[in-house]
Amino acid sequence: MRTPAVGARRSLNWLRCVNQAPLICPTILPLSHLTTPRTIPRALFHNARTLLQDVSEHQQPPTARQTTTGPKAAPDLKHIRQNPELYAQNCRDRNYHAAAAYPAQINDLFSQWHAKQQEGRSLRERRNLLRRQLADPGTTRDDADQDAAGFRSLSREQLLDEARKVKTDLSAIEEAESTLAAEMQRLALAIPNLTSDATPRGNEPTVLSYINDHPEPGPAPSDRVWRSHVHIGAELGILDFAGAAATSGWGWYHLIDEAAQLEQALVNYALTAATRAGWRQVSPPSMVYSHIAGACGFQPRDAHGETQIYAIAQSAEDAARGKPELSLAGTAEIPLAGMKADTVLDERELPAKRVAASRCYRAEAGARGSETKGLYRVHEFTKVELFAWAAPDEGVAQELLDEMVDLQTELLGSLGLHCRVLEMPTADLGASATRKCDIEAFFPSRRDRNDGWGEVTSASICTDYQTRRLATRVKLASGKLVYPFTVNGTAMAVPRVLAAILENGWNEAEKTVTIPEVLRPWMEEREKIGPRHR
Repeated sequence: MRTPAVGARRSLNWLRCVNQAPLICPTILPLSHLTTPRTIPRALFHNARTLLQDVSEHQQPPTARQTTTGPKAAPDLKHIRQNPELYAQNCRDRNYHAAAAYPAQINDLFSQWHAKQQEGRSLRERRNLLRRQLADPGTTRDDADQDAAGFRSLSREQLLDEARKVKTDLSAIEEAESTLAAEMQRLALAIPNLTSDATPRGNEPTVLSYINDHPEPGPAPSDRVWRSHVHIGAELGILDFAGAAATSGWGWYHLIDEAAQLEQALVNYALTAATRAGWRQVSPPSMVYSHIAGACGFQPRDAHGETQIYAIAQSAEDAARGKPELSLAGTAEIPLAGMKADTVLDERELPAKRVAASRCYRAEAGARGSETKGLYRVHEFTKVELFAWAAPDEGVAQELLDEMVDLQTELLGSLGLHCRVLEMPTADLGASATRKCDIEAFFPSRRDRNDGWGEVTSASICTDYQTRRLATRVKLASGKLVYPFTVNGTAMAVPRVLAAILENGWNEAEKTVTIPEVLRPWMEEREKIGPRHR
């Protein structure tokens, strides 16, 4: 992979986050701390304690209330408040136009929240004076506070009435604080990750390099017949779209005989290469909690209301019990990231590298119609995914990204495919990525679209976007807890690579497809896929 530009080296420096210190409220003085011990009538003590119910000594920073399920997300509200225009411009660059207004809204909400904090602090001070006056009038005798002087002239019943009013007012203020905090949290979680300096702004990617050289312009049709993998699969009897459509609808498929063998060969080849390079294998679940998918940047519907992943319908009973909603995982990245939700990692574990083969489910498969027919965009497919947790350091994350792209290059190059490595622009980044590199393979059947190029792998740095939402932290040697970075990438997107192998390996004269040499150990050492009676 080409060495990033100088600007890329500092691309993540300004992404470092500073934890917000909690705002400290005055300490409530418990009755046991009165300077002169006195006997208090039990009934009076009980009434005062009921009316003046304690809250925590220290008010927490503005975070939303959490449900009993799911990790407690911690977006960096302080950094957003301090850099509203940075985040707003980032949203505009990435076509999150509605979210561009959120940083300013968060600042406005924070001002309201801070005002409520001041009101609440004054009421708590007033409540503490009431408590002392009710418990022992003598303790406020020397207080010069205006409220204390006023309380000394009130009867016990008047004090109790005032206590009831303070309790009601304080409850309303705390409810308003919670509502404001929840709205700040909601808006902050909807803002995409900040973008690396290495990422091109706009819609056009930057070509970094080629794998197996750039293919020459295709010869005249009279010299060579280019076939789509759909035609090749039908010719050889190894792909069945019609039967799958009758069974499941458009966007599904059957792999038959050698195509099914090729799928397993590609998975085994990718897993073997990854484990040899130090990536530990995981077999993940295909269903995940929807809040885990959301924390990774995948939502059942995107900002435009289009379906992304499949949500599992809940029964009325499960919904009434508050049981978390489930979704089908669109990629193994989601269950892999979720493995360490609500977990504190040891610094010595990092980088923690995992690889998983899984079935993936995407609801948007048919969004582009005939341009993505066949295996290129489907609802269900097999993919081998790379995922890593890293120290929150730009250099370490970049090394992991380079390692992933190098492995992808090795795999695709050894399959004999012509590919190009791209630095993807802001318009093509998902919510979680700060930087993304794609590799596109050459598909002869797509020569009239994008000059034949089609994405087969991607690799992304997500900084602490996912770990902040999943409450994944790492304990440093100093004892400090920080949020690690995550990096993910595709080792093998099986259907697309299989389609590229069929199209690039097709021999029109023989009606055969050449099997890449590296896959033959899993293909009974066969060299070609040819026609046969089926």
